[in-house]
Amino acid sequence: MIKEKNLVFNVRYILLLVGFGVILVAVIARLGYLHIFKQEFLRSQGEARTVREVKLAAYRGMIKDRNGESLAISTPVDSVSINPQKLDLEDPKLAEVARLLDVSFNSLQEKVLQYVQAKKEFAYLKRHIDPNLSAQLKSLKVEGLNLIPEYRRYYPKGEITAHILGFTDIDDHGQEGFELAYDEWLRGKAGKKRIEQDRLGREVEYLANIADVQPGNDLTLSVDERLQYLAYKAVSIAVEKHKAVSGSAVILDVKTGEVLAMVNNPSFNPNKRERDVQANNYRNCAVTDAFEPGSVLKTFSLASVLENTKITPATLIDTKPGYMMLQGKVIRDVHYNGVLDVASILKESSNIAITKLVLNLEPRELWDTYDRLGFGWSTGSGFPGENAGFLSLPKPEQEFVLATMSFGYGVSVTPLQLAQAYAIIGAGGIKRPVTFLKQNEVAAGTRVLNANVAREVLSMLTIAVEHDKSNARVAGYRVAGKTGTAKKVGKDGYEQDKYRAVFGGLAPAINPRVAIVVVINQPSTGEYYGNQVAAPVFSKIASGTLRLLKIAPDLLDTHGVHVAHNG
Repeated sequence: MIKEKNLVFNVRYILLLVGFGVILVAVIARLGYLHIFKQEFLRSQGEARTVREVKLAAYRGMIKDRNGESLAISTPVDSVSINPQKLDLEDPKLAEVARLLDVSFNSLQEKVLQYVQAKKEFAYLKRHIDPNLSAQLKSLKVEGLNLIPEYRRYYPKGEITAHILGFTDIDDHGQEGFELAYDEWLRGKAGKKRIEQDRLGREVEYLANIADVQPGNDLTLSVDERLQYLAYKAVSIAVEKHKAVSGSAVILDVKTGEVLAMVNNPSFNPNKRERDVQANNYRNCAVTDAFEPGSVLKTFSLASVLENTKITPATLIDTKPGYMMLQGKVIRDVHYNGVLDVASILKESSNIAITKLVLNLEPRELWDTYDRLGFGWSTGSGFPGENAGFLSLPKPEQEFVLATMSFGYGVSVTPLQLAQAYAIIGAGGIKRPVTFLKQNEVAAGTRVLNANVAREVLSMLTIAVEHDKSNARVAGYRVAGKTGTAKKVGKDGYEQDKYRAVFGGLAPAINPRVAIVVVINQPSTGEYYGNQVAAPVFSKIASGTLRLLKIAPDLLDTHGVHVAHNG
């Protein structure tokens, strides 16, 4: 009986050993097979789960003003991403993730499930988060939740420089302004590295560098941040005071063609990703919007008369009885002026006097002067969406069209074009390229207006009359300028009680340094003339600009400023 039991035990023991042996041989055989025939496959699968190629964001180049002040910089931030295949939807910490990201837990679950079904292994949950939020998410240690280093664009001056700089999108690509115009120059090239990660997606070990990061290039603008602030504040106060639709101002360096400041109100905050303002607020109206400027153009039609005829500043013109008929239409002056000499035309802003002078010209002669001054052409500044305005050549029989062109109708210009034209007067007839980039060497420029004519026009703008009622005067300096008041055009023609108040001028009048143009669009508090609305803004901007540029006063008193007025 005992022998039988021992025999059964021995058989079972042998069978068990044989079974283990078979299993062991099978395991060894399988391992051998995988090691010999599936080595590359297993290695690639293992690395796919632990080794990653990670994109390294490139630093976008800075944008600076002419004095080295930072106008646009890139700051390091984190973006939240997930690997949906690794994210455990039952993880109780996901509720905290949803709370921190300010989304509902259900919507987060639904989004992850969609990604899982689509077999995605990467998706963003939120881009460019606050550093404090990044630290809180990191502390949760959620498997499949990753924080990716990126850069976010920041604009220290906010809405003051918004229209010049523009902004970038979430991927740091330029969308407007010089962020768009110089996007390739500023952007740089992303790099790539290979790392080993743990199960939570954290970097365990750096393995290799695949591509070096190439930072973007810096860009130095001609803009002076101090003048930009000065102009923006002055325009904003005027828009608010007169309850205007909008306002713009340009400061142009007469000697270099550099844009020292360009502002618009209303503006927008380029640091806000949520674009909750009207689309019109993004437009740089000083460059993109052309309009009929009114009497500020008398400066240049008078220059054409002096250049193409024998008329002199002493020539007398009779404007009585205060109106004139031309091709069945009436041209009027704001007030009766009687007999004027040419030197007084800009001061009195007489439509009749300038019309009588311009009718001595061939239409092509006035058109040619406007054309040489840059009207009807883009300034070539390089700003995206720059408007060339409108300039047409009247037919010889179109005397009324020629007349209205002389006092700023039938021609459309941008504030930047006007500033360039005034800069040409200030530079003695030399036209220099307009640029937003800081210049180390001054461009030679091209003569487009007779030097003597330019000096005569500047003199008429400056010393023709000392006018105490002018609101463009600057204490301690002689300045030169001309107002304009133009009716706005609507879909049914010129609109009643809707105007643009304009001022274009030079400061100081002796050896001008800057050309300044101010446009206030549709003031609505009762005052709308250029001298009432735009001239005071010019005065503030010119006063601050001359002080900041350290240009010495040229008057011993504060009342000797000579500025042409009214429009």
